[in-house]
Amino acid sequence: MTHRLRHPLALAIAFAVTSAAHALSPTAGSALDPASLDAKFKPCEDFYDHVNSKWLAANPIPGDRTRWGTFDELRENSLKAQRKLIEDPAIAAAARGTIEQKLGDFYASGMDEATIEKAGIAPLKPELAKIAALKSSDDLAAYMIDAHARGLGGYFGFGALPDFKNSSMVIGFAGEDGLGLPERAYYLEDKPDYVKIRGEYLAHIEKTLTLAGVKADEAKQDAQWILALETRDAKASLSPIEARDPKNQYHYASVAEADKATPHFPWTKFLAAQGLKDVQGFSLSHPEWFAEFDKMLTEVPVAQWKAYLRFHAIDDVSPYLSRAFVEEHFDFSAHKLRGQKEIEPRWKRVLGAVNGQMGQAMGQLYVKENFPPEAKQSAEQLVANLQAALKLRIEKLDWMSDATKAKALEKLSTFKPKIGYPDKWRDWTGLSIARAGYVDNLLAASKFNHDWRMGRIGKPVDKSEWGMTPQTVNASYSPLKNEITFPAAILQPPYFDAKADDALNYGGIGAVIGHEITHGFDDKGSQFDAQGNNSNWWTDDDRKKFTERADKLVAQFDGYVALEDLHVKGKLTLGENIADLGGLNVAYDALQIALAKNPTEAKSEIDGLSQDQRFFLYFARLWRTNTLPATAKVNLNTDPHAPGQFRAIAAPSNMPAFAQAFSCKAGDAMVRGGDAQVKIW
Repeated sequence: MTHRLRHPLALAIAFAVTSAAHALSPTAGSALDPASLDAKFKPCEDFYDHVNSKWLAANPIPGDRTRWGTFDELRENSLKAQRKLIEDPAIAAAARGTIEQKLGDFYASGMDEATIEKAGIAPLKPELAKIAALKSSDDLAAYMIDAHARGLGGYFGFGALPDFKNSSMVIGFAGEDGLGLPERAYYLEDKPDYVKIRGEYLAHIEKTLTLAGVKADEAKQDAQWILALETRDAKASLSPIEARDPKNQYHYASVAEADKATPHFPWTKFLAAQGLKDVQGFSLSHPEWFAEFDKMLTEVPVAQWKAYLRFHAIDDVSPYLSRAFVEEHFDFSAHKLRGQKEIEPRWKRVLGAVNGQMGQAMGQLYVKENFPPEAKQSAEQLVANLQAALKLRIEKLDWMSDATKAKALEKLSTFKPKIGYPDKWRDWTGLSIARAGYVDNLLAASKFNHDWRMGRIGKPVDKSEWGMTPQTVNASYSPLKNEITFPAAILQPPYFDAKADDALNYGGIGAVIGHEITHGFDDKGSQFDAQGNNSNWWTDDDRKKFTERADKLVAQFDGYVALEDLHVKGKLTLGENIADLGGLNVAYDALQIALAKNPTEAKSEIDGLSQDQRFFLYFARLWRTNTLPATAKVNLNTDPHAPGQFRAIAAPSNMPAFAQAFSCKAGDAMVRGGDAQVKIW
């Protein structure tokens, strides 16, 4: 519905966007079924298939999905729970102005296919009329300013985030955007896949415009113009790897300096239109891109800009319009680009839109029915145990000086965990939602959310605020707030089960918690201090040693072939890989501390498996994932997470404890010894 910052400046690092796993049916006394293991694959040679091959063969990807695993299964469970809540007759009868009424009416408007079909393109005609009236570069700038003020965005992104240099305060961040394809390489490289996708993108643009009433020959010309404009944008854009560097995500400028940097785009007027009249400055991230944007405002013909703006106005809203637009948007964005065979059922798509605009409100209903208070308390204890284990590891590091250790320990001691759901819920007063008018509701919510975000700029950071919704199956770390977040939806089996034994919980949610804590010390997180400021707390020698160790992990992942001749990008995935390695080590240490308190349990076996074996087996189980090849290719280019099959084996292969648990020997595939072994945290 809106243009978002292409490279999210919040630096909130998610646990797993593309990876997944699946729950097994537990046997007596165990949530890990030994019968699920495949003896054809030896744990010391092919640990991933040893744990997961039977499941992978038995669980094909559903037609409306691009991958399938436990993340997806848990997301499915979360969606079903939310559907039950939002379709409850009591919601439809809720008093006007309550979040129940707003959620229920929003959902009902999206489910009203007859009204949506009858309306066709009509909900978008006022926007298209605004674009059609543009006549000059000044008009273009004015339109973009107005589109942002209405919550629609417009070519670049503008958000509210903590200041990299003063993380206690929120400032504005302007960031590059504007591409319709996943990243710059899709425009600039002539690999067969990219050439094919560019051709399909041109056809998609033409089809979308003709559906909106544009004549065929004009739509064909517009498509060429749009691709040319976006290609120029791509040439000035950062690659996904470059975008990971905080130095490329922050460039503070006074309003006067910003106006001077883009003489054809008045930031003074832009900020005033967003309700930010007293702002002194903001981050004009990636100044080179904005310099090119400014040139394009005058060098690219207005007619070409209008074609671009018209197409994206339609394409952004297509999923919420009549069937023809929905199907065309799906055909390119999901089917051709990612290989998805079937569109999701309507209720999932509508619920996705509701969550996109009112996710925290939906979460308020979700936790009442799906997350008991005792689960939050147990998870909080696990977090404390993992922090204690990492503290011990840092204290024992043989490559880090005492001076840097002191800073690392200070940062660790200030970590703020957020478990389950917010202590304070967001207020939705002022948002008006009707039972009819799906697009109108989306526009109203977009405007409301934009105004809410802008209202934070210039104020102290609200440390109670959540970036994730409770019903999200994921976890995250924010270096700007030095906080870790574990939503309610991930704090359930197979990740966390209060009835499970320690080996499984530490191999599951323990590894997730350890992962997020370690993000504070990965290649990006380590550039932020205990207060969340982007500052160097390392000695030069310690940073050099850290980089040398991280480079070995880059090389390890560069060597993994995902499909065909495509390798994992070690630099793109470095942060997640450091977090996996550190997180699993920390979780293993925490398990040993827990088992030491109960020596009998430590020596016991369950289903013929030792505690250490079950810990590693359960961890590998988290990453079992079936993924469509087209989706895998997009992910390899854009996703900072490595494919699940490599996340399952990479960290264990660097741990002597794994080799000991399964009696692996030097030379086995799962034993990285000598200089090949990676040790960081």
